[in-house]
Amino acid sequence: MRTKICYVTLFIIAAVWPAAAQSVKHIQTKEAGIASAVWVGDMLYVSGQLPTPMTPADRAKGTPAVYGNTQAQAENTFTKIQNLLKEQGLDLGDVVMMRVYMAADPAMDNKLDFAGMNTAYAKFFGTSEQPNKPARSTVQVAALVAAGAFLEVEVQAARSLSTSTGTSK
Repeated sequence: MRTKICYVTLFIIAAVWPAAAQSVKHIQTKEAGIASAVWVGDMLYVSGQLPTPMTPADRAKGTPAVYGNTQAQAENTFTKIQNLLKEQGLDLGDVVMMRVYMAADPAMDNKLDFAGMNTAYAKFFGTSEQPNKPARSTVQVAALVAAGAFLEVEVQAARSLSTSTGTSK
């Protein structure tokens, strides 16, 4: 009898419990080695974004890419993220988590230019136009994959009810 009651209870719970599965959509190209972002339900996970070089590397001449200082790199990277979010119907106000990976700048005695990164950050987050600030972690790394890049930024953004319905936040 107890077994029967347990089975009936489990059946009722399973029937009324919402499904935990989330839809998943990868934002990617055939050429790229990774997805630039992945939707899981109403969360967008954006892969780490590096700055775009101000001057591309010239392999024939053996010259490395030039990215600029940390502030310029951060402004470029936040703009890239802003554009990527816009393509997905989101904006910087939807960012709920940010991770910043920073490498030392040789021009600053091999120290992080945290102030330069924060100056750029303050132009995009916590402004009168965009007052939201995400939770954020900043981590020092020995180096980044692109020689001369001093930061890489990844974010997670949440599509709120107001974003998905087109109403103001």
